[in-house]
Amino acid sequence: MDYISPKEVAGVMMNTAVYKSSLPIKDLLIRGALSGALLAISVTLALLATAQTGLGLVGAFVFPVGFVIIVILGLELVTGSFSLVPLAWLEGKINFKVMANNLLWVFLGNLLGSVLFALLFWAASTETGQASQLGNIEQSLIVISEKKTLGYGNHGAAGLFSAFVKAILCNWMVCMGVVMSMTSKSTLGKILAAGIPIFIFFALGYEHAVVNMFVIPAGMMFGAKVTMLDWWLYNQLIVTAGNIVGGLLFTGMAIYYTYHRKEQVSTSQN
Repeated sequence: MDYISPKEVAGVMMNTAVYKSSLPIKDLLIRGALSGALLAISVTLALLATAQTGLGLVGAFVFPVGFVIIVILGLELVTGSFSLVPLAWLEGKINFKVMANNLLWVFLGNLLGSVLFALLFWAASTETGQASQLGNIEQSLIVISEKKTLGYGNHGAAGLFSAFVKAILCNWMVCMGVVMSMTSKSTLGKILAAGIPIFIFFALGYEHAVVNMFVIPAGMMFGAKVTMLDWWLYNQLIVTAGNIVGGLLFTGMAIYYTYHRKEQVSTSQN
């Protein structure tokens, strides 16, 4: 059968966490960079769809394409790893240093790919700075970049807490997409299962650390009044922290421990 039960998924989650932890730095960087670029491409596609239709839901509908490519190709997305790799540490299968190194290198890979695509997109859109008139996508990136940084910063602690909560809610859904992709053995099944939660987070406008690695610097390249300090202080750091909480607590630990324990009880009874 194509369907994989949640009990089986719990085992797949742990096996995946251990496998990811064993990858060399080279692979983490390459696969991380590809993931960052693919999500950036998805953002530009979603902004184009929204601009052409005037409907944000249409943009959210097409956005998951990059994520499902990442899932199918087995690439590395740090927000997804937040829900899996720490499980291997909590279960004593890897040490803290291995976990931290894995997440750090994937984070850097995602950042590299995201910023690289932002630079390439800027060069393509402006003819390397020669074209002065910006299109709808570029203007949207400016607005979003300022909203995701200065918008939160202008409200002080309340704004930052809002970004943190949105990041929790975001990665709750993103990691649900990661886990749901494990419920199917077929490519089509993985696409559908993984894409649904991604549609939800993007449609609701929550905060995703890797998406922001593209959106904010891209907006800065097109003229957003955002500094490097604004980017990291008002968004990237707080959103990354929220993504860790949402992905690990509400998806990784919640799904793994409820089904893993039931499987152990069932085995002992037999």
